Formats: sequence, C-alpha cells, structure tokens
Amino acid sequence: MVHGAGSDSQSAAEFELPALRRELVALRAEIVSDARARLEPYAGCYPSGDFTASSLNLAHYVSLRKHDLRSLQERLAEHGLSSLGRSEAHVIDTLDKVIDLLGKVTVPHRDLQESASPAAVESAPQRLSYRAGRALLRENTDSIFGPPPERRQVRVMVTLPSEAATDRALLMGLMQEGMDCARINCAHDDLRAWEKMIALIRDVELSSGRRCRVMMDLPGHKIRTAVAGVGMQQKPGFEEQAGRSSRVMRGEAILLVRAVRPGRDSEPARLVMPAKSATEDAKVQISCTYPGVCDLLRVGDPVWIDDGEIGGVVESIDAAGARVRLVHLSPHGARIKHGKGMNFPETELDLPALSSADERALDFVASHADLVGYSFVRSLADMDRLVAELAVRGASRLPIIAKIETRQAVKNLPDILLGTIGRHRVGVMIARGDLAVEVGGERMAEVQEELLWLCEAAHVPVIWATQVLESLAKRGIASRPELTDAAMGERAECVMLNKGPYILEAVRTLIDILGRMQAHQQKKRSQLRALHW
Repeated sequence: MVHGAGSDSQSAAEFELPALRRELVALRAEIVSDARARLEPYAGCYPSGDFTASSLNLAHYVSLRKHDLRSLQERLAEHGLSSLGRSEAHVIDTLDKVIDLLGKVTVPHRDLQESASPAAVESAPQRLSYRAGRALLRENTDSIFGPPPERRQVRVMVTLPSEAATDRALLMGLMQEGMDCARINCAHDDLRAWEKMIALIRDVELSSGRRCRVMMDLPGHKIRTAVAGVGMQQKPGFEEQAGRSSRVMRGEAILLVRAVRPGRDSEPARLVMPAKSATEDAKVQISCTYPGVCDLLRVGDPVWIDDGEIGGVVESIDAAGARVRLVHLSPHGARIKHGKGMNFPETELDLPALSSADERALDFVASHADLVGYSFVRSLADMDRLVAELAVRGASRLPIIAKIETRQAVKNLPDILLGTIGRHRVGVMIARGDLAVEVGGERMAEVQEELLWLCEAAHVPVIWATQVLESLAKRGIASRPELTDAAMGERAECVMLNKGPYILEAVRTLIDILGRMQAHQQKKRSQLRALHW
C-alpha cells in the first residue's frame, strides 16, 4: 500500500514537474520582454548609455509582480523548490535556478527536449546572482550611511531636538549609545541652530571615534490649519483668535473657507467671511496654508486633520468654500487646533516640486549635510527638480532620501526609482505618519511591505520611520506593540527614532532589539539560528 502511494506520487511528478518547467520558462520570457519595454522610456536617465544591473532587476521584479503567483508558488513549494517569494534582489537568477533544477529532474519527453536545453532560455543582460544582488544592496547602504557598526547591520537614525545645538553631552550620549545618523528637520529651528548642531556632531565624532552621518530634511509643503470662530471678521488680532482650538463632534460640518491666495507659498491664508450659502450652517470655519485647495477639491474627497485624528468628506463646494462633514473622530469629540497638519489624499494638489522654504534651506544643506531628505516627493519630475537644484549648488554627489508619504509617491515609486538610480545615489524613507493618513490605517501594513520589496529589488536602502518606540522616547515606557514594531524595522537598512526626553533609553532598547532580530531575520528570509529551550 505504501509502495502504491509512492508510485502514484512519482507518476504525478512525471507530469507536474515538466508542466511547472514549461510554465516558468514562459513566465521568464514574458518578464524579460516586458522589462525591456518598461525600461525604454528611461534611457535618458542613464548617462552611461546602459541600464544598470539594479534597474534591470527592478524592471524584472515589477514585471514579475504583475502576475498572481500564488498557485505557482504552492506547487513549487510542494516539491521542495524555491517559491520565488524571496527573489526581490535577484529575480532572473532565482527563476533560472528553479528552471535548471526542474530540467535536471524532469523526464526528457520529446516535446521538452528543446525547452530543456539551457540555450533555449534567453539570457538576461547583467543577470545578478543571489550573492551579487545582496552585495549591491549592502554597497549602496554603506555609501549612504557609512560602514555598519560591529555586530549590527541596521543603522539607527535619531531626530535631533533644538537643544542639540548647545547640548554636547546629549550628542555624546547618543553617539555612545549607537546613533549612526542624526536627522535635522529643516522645518524647525534656523540656519544658525543647524550650524551649531553639525559643529557639535563633528566635535563629538573626534572625541568618540565614531562617524555620524547628518541627514537634513527639507521642510516640504506641510499644509496646516488656521482656525477661527463662526462669524469672526477679518481684523487685527486674528492671529490671537486663530491660535485657539475649536471643538467639533462626529456628524457635524465644518467650512473650509475659500481664501485669498497670499503672495508666497507656505504662508497662512487669510480668513474671509462666507457668503450666504448652503454652507452657512457649518459650526466651525477653518482656513489652511494652501489657499487654493478649494479650487481643486471635489465632492466626495476625504479631508484629514491632525495626523488623521479627525476625518471628513467634502459634501458641497460653493463661493464660500468647501463644506466638510466630519465622520472620523472620537465619539467624545475633538478639537481642531491651529497649525495642525491637513491631508487631502484623493485630491491632485498643484504644488511645485520645491517650496520657497525648501530652496532657501538647500543652500545650507548642499554644503553641510551628508544626506538630503526630500519631503513629500510625489513623482519623477519632482526628483528631476531636486537633482537639478543640487547640481546647480555643486552637490550632485549628495545622496537623496525620497520620503514616501503620499498616495502619489506610493503609486509612482517604480517610476521614481527607475528614473533616478542610474544617475544619482538614492534611498527611501517610509514616512509612516503622513502615509498612514494618505492610504488609510487598514492598508498601511500592506503598503509598507510593498515599499520594502520594491526597494530591495532596486537595491535601494530603506529607512523605517515614524513613531518607532515613541512612548519610550517621550514617556520612558514602551508599549508591547511598539516593541514588536521596532523588531519589524530590522527588515529595513535604517530605523529612525524621534526626539524625546528618554531618547537615550530608546536608542539603547532599539539597538538591543535589532541585534537580537538580526540572528533570526533578514529581509523576508528567516535565519534558522539554533534555538535553546
């Protein structure tokens, strides 16, 4: 009986394995062809005239992921073969090895003789081996963040508080605990403070013997609220009144007023009185720092306020502004405060690639930073603009960290990478705060996985950012979900912590977690370290 079962299994394999091989050969041919066509529009982005190994692999990966491979993966795994689920950094090499193994074990039927020949499988130019793909990612990571510290591959980045401009002991403590990269947010402080921070970092480097890269984030187009009460007239003292918060409840409507455009971008719009209209019953009026937004909104567009704490939907638009029905907030209500972030995830905003504040900061960044963080990048055209601005300032070798924090950026990431990696050093930050608001909390886990996979296929290092060990850094105690989230960050090349009074303890805890997880996990690959019970 056992013998019979084995015979049945062997007989099934005689038909299944050749079929699997035919399917993989056809899949490979389609991927190579599709990738070639996909790369053609980017030829001008590769000064050498040749596509790089990373660009080819990314194009192969994007082509591969057009297919639903779940059934194929299950059948491959059933026979103890690679299910293609870890092929990000070396797509064609993985396919070729599985095809080759299947060729060695399949019965040479007459209809398989030609396809079983290695010469029948079209070669892919600059095909990356498993080792070469992983080595390229390590090389690109080292070039951006510097060599890894001993016994740890994942780097640690820390956002500096304002006191870092004068507190040498703080910087010394951060670097002794293991900070590999310091982040300066150019939306805060000023040129003088940034200069002092960098000078102290360089001084501490000499004392500690540790190198610390400096990333400076451009301010970007952060759209914020300006709050006022119903019926408030435009008059002196508006700033004082606007600084107050307005309480709102679920189900109520607010009016996003159609404001007069100011002379420069990123300045608060002036509040205007609404005309008599269907929007007059809105309890609270708000303006924002993007005065033209009402011209771009459509009925049904979502509007989010204060990092997603308050959400609504546009119900109507008229001469006064946009009426927004609040549908997402605490059952006990919430306060709309002045200066809080606003997101319009389904609205095409006609913002320029760089704000005037970005351009002013770039003059300093180009000559002082090791990396430049590009806030709210949305498209390859945005990257083109920053690359050009860096070239004008003699900083073409300054690596760009593309901060992915909008729906457009997620959708356009393959385009951004394919058009950039051949001419400029680039990394990616998964800026999970704004991004979660843009794509929705339910989709955030899925989206961050996709970003990690795409970047690995392009051999582009990733920074895992926003709210990592946030409670520990700010209040001195970490929640259990935060500790799990920090462990997940091991799959990136760098993890970013935000500032807080307990930041030294947060750095210490993060490094301990990363060191432990490194023995168990690398990207999507489980490391089978010996377990001891």
